[in-house]
Amino acid sequence: MTYTADLWWKNAVVYCLDVETYKDGNGDGIGDFRGLAQEVDHLHRLGVTCIWLMPFFPTEDRDDGYDITDFYSVDPRLGTLGDFVEFMRTARDRGIRVIADLVVNHTSDRHPWFKEARSSRDSAKRDWYVWRDEPEPFDPKAIVFPDKEDSVWELDEKTGQYYYHSFYRFQPDLNTGNPEVRDEIARILGFWMELGLSGFRVDAVPFLIEDINGDPHEFLADLRAFMNRRDGSSILLGEVNLPYPDLMKYFGDGNGDEVTLCFDFIAMQRFHLSMARENPRVLAEALRERPEPPDDSQWAMFVRNHDELTLDKLTDAERQEVFDAFGPDKDMQLYGRGLRRRLPPMLDGDTRRLKLAYSVLFSLPGTPVLFYGEEIGLGENLAGEGRMAVRIPMQWSPSGGFSPDPKVSVPSPDGRFGPRNVNVSDQRRDPDSLLHWMTLLIERYRESPELAWGSYEVLDTGDDAVLAHRADAEGGTVVAVHNFAGREAEVELVLKDLGHCDVLVDLLVDGTQELPPDGRVRFTLEPYGTRWLRATTRDTAPEDSSAKNQ
Repeated sequence: MTYTADLWWKNAVVYCLDVETYKDGNGDGIGDFRGLAQEVDHLHRLGVTCIWLMPFFPTEDRDDGYDITDFYSVDPRLGTLGDFVEFMRTARDRGIRVIADLVVNHTSDRHPWFKEARSSRDSAKRDWYVWRDEPEPFDPKAIVFPDKEDSVWELDEKTGQYYYHSFYRFQPDLNTGNPEVRDEIARILGFWMELGLSGFRVDAVPFLIEDINGDPHEFLADLRAFMNRRDGSSILLGEVNLPYPDLMKYFGDGNGDEVTLCFDFIAMQRFHLSMARENPRVLAEALRERPEPPDDSQWAMFVRNHDELTLDKLTDAERQEVFDAFGPDKDMQLYGRGLRRRLPPMLDGDTRRLKLAYSVLFSLPGTPVLFYGEEIGLGENLAGEGRMAVRIPMQWSPSGGFSPDPKVSVPSPDGRFGPRNVNVSDQRRDPDSLLHWMTLLIERYRESPELAWGSYEVLDTGDDAVLAHRADAEGGTVVAVHNFAGREAEVELVLKDLGHCDVLVDLLVDGTQELPPDGRVRFTLEPYGTRWLRATTRDTAPEDSSAKNQ
């Protein structure tokens, strides 16, 4: 326990939320830190150990807070620095760490730095951004938002030069090759760490370092070293959507001295393809292909995040399979590469498949990351523009419960996934609810350090619809088995080298199973069924409730 607590993030449960859409504490229709502080106990009951805050800084709000005008303050709509500190104190009191988005690859064009930079070619801040007399060639496929932009260069008429923007034209890229910019970024990290943050989720990491001459990874190593000096337990959670060989560089090429955790976009996309096919073969292949991160690094696993559900690492034919299964209407798709949907509507509200999906998430090797509302099956509102379709208000009660003011930027959905049918208060009272299932999964995950810390092996199962993998650590073994198909599956596993273990204990339901000397185990899985099995001895296994009643 002391070792796992030291590297707390290896078996953490990370919960991403947007303060603006989580809970309104002052009745103005906008979520804020006061409202969030009132709901920390919900996250504590769920089992969350780390809250990830989406941007809460002052902003022009042209990109949902990612166009930042001041890195050292709180957007007045969301509260004050005092409100932020009170929230941090409340989270710490419940044993919950907090990280925040680090969005320093660009600023808003209304940021004082850029205003000064564009005031004159001789400005002291001119080299804080990337300027050219003529736009340089670029790959049109590299445009992040092809529905809004047709170039990554924008003419500044006053100075007659073009500035570079990887994203929207109102978000000029910072020149991280400039030592002054890099020093300022370190000061930003230091400021928020002094206010209690345990780290940062780094937005679009490859874009952050792409213009640095020499060794661009040196910048990430410098940031990590700075953070370690301030707080040795702090982390960087990196958004690096690259093939595995390219991604490994961001861990520090085996040294583990750059990004602490990297999202596994490959496995996530293969997971959704496996769900569409009701066959987990491609996910199993990804797990077998995935390289081991350095010892003090970790993969971050997720089913859904705050952006579109990107499918860019699938082939065109594979991507179309997922579109056909989960988002056949053009309005459900975005940029030709992803879906602007949440999982419950994608699965037509099928609770069996939802429970399967999150059982897979919490059992796969890596640190699970949830997007707010996943614990209750929050839906989407396709009336919202682009990715705003999934960034809807949290649903606390049958009446909504987010705010007494009905005027919110992206309203809750109607019908099946509306607040009357999907909310926290109802599910807390329903033992068969998704919320109770998620709470159980988190509890069992936290009790099973093998899943996050151990070595793992994908097992043969005897049925193509079934994914099984084994995790081993410190003499303990947990086996997770999942049936991706809507039919029963006959499973046969061969479990070797389990020492004196002669029983498999089911961690999700009441039950045990004999483990024969040859290690050959057979059982039937119901449609979309799941089992987590711990190898133990008959003397230490809990007694089945059926046996107690005899």
